[in-house]
Amino acid sequence: MNKLLQLVIVQLITAVLITALLLFNQLSSAKQELAVQETQGRLVIQQLLQEHFETDGKVLSRQIRQSLNPLQLQISLTDGTELYNHRSSSSAAGMASAFLQWQGYQHPVRTLQNNELGLQVRYQLNHDALIDQLQSRLWLVLFTPLLICLLATAALYWWLSYQLRTVSRSVSSLLDHCASNPGHPLDTTQLPQAFEDTADSLQNFAQVNHKKLSEMTANARQVTEDAYKDQVTGLPNRNRFVQYYEEQLSQSDQVDFGIFAITRCTELQGLNQTRGYLEGDKYIKEVCEVLKKAVATYPGGQLYRLNSSDFGLLLPRVTPKEAENFAVQLQSRLNEYQKIAELDSVAYTGLVSYESGRALGELLAIADTSISLAQTKQTNAWHLQKESAGLETASYGYGNQNWRNVIDDVLANNRIALLYQTIQPSSRSAKAYSEILVRFKTQENQVLPTASFLAMAEKLDRIIAVDRLIIETALNTIKSKNLQDQYFGLNLSSRCVHDDQFIIWLERRLLKDATIAAKLIFEVTEFGLQQNLKTSKRFIDMVHRAGARITVEKFGVGITSFKFFRELKPDYIKMDGSYTRHIDDDKNNQYFLRLMIDLAHRIGVGVFAESVETQEEKHMLDSLFIDGCQGYYVGKPTPL
Repeated sequence: MNKLLQLVIVQLITAVLITALLLFNQLSSAKQELAVQETQGRLVIQQLLQEHFETDGKVLSRQIRQSLNPLQLQISLTDGTELYNHRSSSSAAGMASAFLQWQGYQHPVRTLQNNELGLQVRYQLNHDALIDQLQSRLWLVLFTPLLICLLATAALYWWLSYQLRTVSRSVSSLLDHCASNPGHPLDTTQLPQAFEDTADSLQNFAQVNHKKLSEMTANARQVTEDAYKDQVTGLPNRNRFVQYYEEQLSQSDQVDFGIFAITRCTELQGLNQTRGYLEGDKYIKEVCEVLKKAVATYPGGQLYRLNSSDFGLLLPRVTPKEAENFAVQLQSRLNEYQKIAELDSVAYTGLVSYESGRALGELLAIADTSISLAQTKQTNAWHLQKESAGLETASYGYGNQNWRNVIDDVLANNRIALLYQTIQPSSRSAKAYSEILVRFKTQENQVLPTASFLAMAEKLDRIIAVDRLIIETALNTIKSKNLQDQYFGLNLSSRCVHDDQFIIWLERRLLKDATIAAKLIFEVTEFGLQQNLKTSKRFIDMVHRAGARITVEKFGVGITSFKFFRELKPDYIKMDGSYTRHIDDDKNNQYFLRLMIDLAHRIGVGVFAESVETQEEKHMLDSLFIDGCQGYYVGKPTPL
């Protein structure tokens, strides 16, 4: 459009120049015609003066007016006596007269004399007719080029608009083709020759668009793969498993069957707390390799990581009998790994048969119940739920009953073993202690998964009895081994903290062994204390009366940490392991810990860090003036 505007301006300038040239030409021609009329008029009056023999001015004036019709006529004697005087107004157009005056033309008043008769004639010729003709020609000269210019501009605008619409449709068609058929070459022959640069640009655009689309497709594919892949093991994650099951098994019209299993790594939580997250990740990777080897022997077998501790296994076209052989082989592999890794146990497996169309939620629930049953057996045991339907509730109850029997056996026969892990003080002036850890055993003296045991004890309302057993065993062990000069920490569940009867029992038990009680520190999670601040404060007051101390563990997770921190006033806080991990590289956690340590020290509360795994983390925590560190780098759990 800018080019069109420039073209219009050029045409207007050209029209103005042509108009000026024609105008000058018309004015020059008019001046010549006026000069000719002036000459002819002078000759006529001279002839009339020569032929006139009387001094009668009227006769002469009549003859002159009949011949010339002048605008002004005065006849007088040479001595000045006026014989005749006539004057009329001009009717000539003003524009033409103005242009003539602008060109320098002056309408003259002329004088002629006849000395013989003593007559003198002053006159001014009438050029109105010629000037009117000039006026008409001037209008024609002024408007004709402009009209031609406007018509040409309008025609050009229409033609260009038509061409642009044609090209626009062609370009749109090419872009649509490029969008719908990426990578295909564009046929730009439909574009006019004048748009060859546009055609080249469109070809380049198509190539760049194809390249970008390929890159975006690859990136999207990579993002999708990352979203469906576990970062630690590289296995497909729970989202991929759910997608596969829903598409291939739950909604499939084809009849299919097989075995689904969940292998739960029950030692993960304990490893993370005692040896650190690096050891926990290593443990998961090694269990993953064991499961890969086991699944690889079955055609179509698939392995998924469902969550932090659970692996999901799909064994298509495998019967329950074959599944038992698979489970036995898997248990054997896990037992071998247990010896190498020096663990109490490795993992437990729950198996269930499936068929097409079965709901995924039901399958997962039965497999989870099968794991509960397996955990009540020997180390790294498995349990297969053979029935395909209708037994979810029954098996669930059966699993709970097995756990109830196992927990009651542990309580009745005191089947627990105590270990301790030291919290290393950062300076000589800092006070620290050793945390007592617990392992539960079966009748066959095999270690039960601690996290599962405590979770089921909580679920089956046995957790208070378990905590009482741990406290009794710890007090008796400290007394029997003459360890009264050392400080020990004991973990308590939140249920105990808010149970009035347990608080009464604990106060009496601590007062019974007041010397040992003064060396005890009870650890309660921040979340457990937050559930009821009133009862939590009553519990802490009781512990302080008995001479013991309180540590709030897993500190920093709750959103009300500062509030109850000031209200409950514990003796120590133990920061959650998420703040410790890689703290040497995490500026945000460094700032938060520095702030918390400063606030705690101001009110006389010690601050410990757990899950310290590396020397770099230890040095960073020491530089933040932490009171003590606990973790696999500082010290491993040792039998008490």
